[in-house]
This record gives sequence, structure tokens and C-alpha cells, in this order.
Amino acid sequence: MATSDGNAVFVLLLLCTCFVTTTLACDTSGAKFGYVGSVGPAHWGSLNPNFTRCSKGKNQSPINIKTSEVVYNPKLEPLLRNYTATNATLVDNIVNVELRYEDPAGTVSINGKKYSLKQMHWHSPSEHTINGHRFPLELHMVHKDEHGNVTVVAFLYRFGRPDPFFFQIQDKLFELYAEGCRADKGGEVSAGVVSMMSLRQHAHMYYRYAGSLTTPPCTENVVWIILAKVREMTPQQAVALMAPLEASYRHNSRPTQRTNGRTVQLYHRFWSNEETSSP
Repeated sequence: MATSDGNAVFVLLLLCTCFVTTTLACDTSGAKFGYVGSVGPAHWGSLNPNFTRCSKGKNQSPINIKTSEVVYNPKLEPLLRNYTATNATLVDNIVNVELRYEDPAGTVSINGKKYSLKQMHWHSPSEHTINGHRFPLELHMVHKDEHGNVTVVAFLYRFGRPDPFFFQIQDKLFELYAEGCRADKGGEVSAGVVSMMSLRQHAHMYYRYAGSLTTPPCTENVVWIILAKVREMTPQQAVALMAPLEASYRHNSRPTQRTNGRTVQLYHRFWSNEETSSP
């Protein structure tokens, strides 16, 4: 564990990388889509024949969740997550920073089906919005079943207290930045054993809807579960998570998409007026 002084220096170095992009920018020629200009979200559908769903799909993600319009569904089940501590790899995917699991990392159960955790990655600022409010960061935990069907469990973050999960990977993020600049197309470093225990908290209330991947090819029929309890992290942690990416990918959020009549369902374990999702 780094000392407090060491952590301060580490964060300062990462903050500096956000501005010294002219001389330290990594090669992003391997990316096939982006978030600004001619490769930005408005053009994804025309960049590749496999990306047409991004412009023509009717059930696209992310969306704005209006709490006044969500439908409480008493038949929704508790979010059963059974994660374990296992080896992971921290990956610079050019468009996001990902924590990838090669060994079994655990499951989430939806309607009696188990979906295995494959990877998690971060978007800044958040892709989903609540009542039009966009949060500083969003974490996507991507799960798949044996048939390849996808369920994503998402967490929204506001600035506040440090996020305990982040401490497990903070020392590896600067290594990832250095590795990415040496490689032609991003890089990766071993993150060692990572525990998801802290991410199992606060599942008393969640939103669920049918959507898509939020990056090309924008595949649909994805089950989205967004935890209503907003988590916290510090601004320094958010900067560190985005620092390995080249400047134009540090804001890697797709704009919200039309709901096209889709219903957002609400699960509430303790139905009352005490718990609310409003920011």
C-alpha cells in the first residue's frame, strides 16, 4: 500500500497527463470509433456495416430515466450477485479502461438465469442520466450467460468519499498509462487479485429495462440494471481512471437515446418514501 505522500504524487502525475497530451499522447490509430468529430456517436452507424444498429436500432442505450415514469414491478426479484476475488487484467481498450477477468469471477442471477461476470469498464461522465442529471462517472459490470446473452449492472457515481473498490487498482493505473504509450494500440497490466465485495452493497432498489451495448456495434437485447443508490468517489479517483486514455477518449459517454415506448421497471425491496434515486 502506498503512503499518503506517495498517493499524492501519483495523483499529481495523473493530473498532469490530462494536460500534457501534445507530447505524451498515445497512438489511437487502432480505434474504429470515437466520441468527437467524424468518428463520434452521431456517425457510428455509418462507420462500418456492422455498426448500422447504432443509428437504426429502436432499443438503444443509454437512456434518461425519469423517476416519475418508472413502473414498480412487484414481481422483480432481488439482485442476487455471487462474486469472488480472482485475478484480473487492467486493459486500455483505447476507448475505455477495462478490468478483464480470465478466471471465473462470479455471477448475477436474473429470472433464475446465471450470468457470469466477464469484465467491467468506466465511462466519464455517466451515460445514463436520472431526471436529466448526468453524473461524473458510470461503471458497467458486463455479464454473459452460456448462450452469449448480455446483462449489464451499472453504478452511477457522484463526487464525495473515496471509493474503496478503487484502492485495489490505483497503483496499476499509472503502469497502464505507461504501457499504453509504448504499445501501438493501448496496453494491459496485471491487476492481481481483485475483490468485488464492496460492489455487492446497496442493491435494495434498481431500475431495469431492455437496451443495447453503448458502444459499436450497439447490439440490442441487453438487460440493463442500474442501481438507484448513487455511489461516491473522489475527483482524483475519477481522473486516475481516465488518465491512461488519450485525451479525446477521456470523455467517453454516448448521448442518451430515445426510449421509443420502452418501460423502465423499478425494483424496491423496502417500498417507502425514505429511499429515492434523485441526485
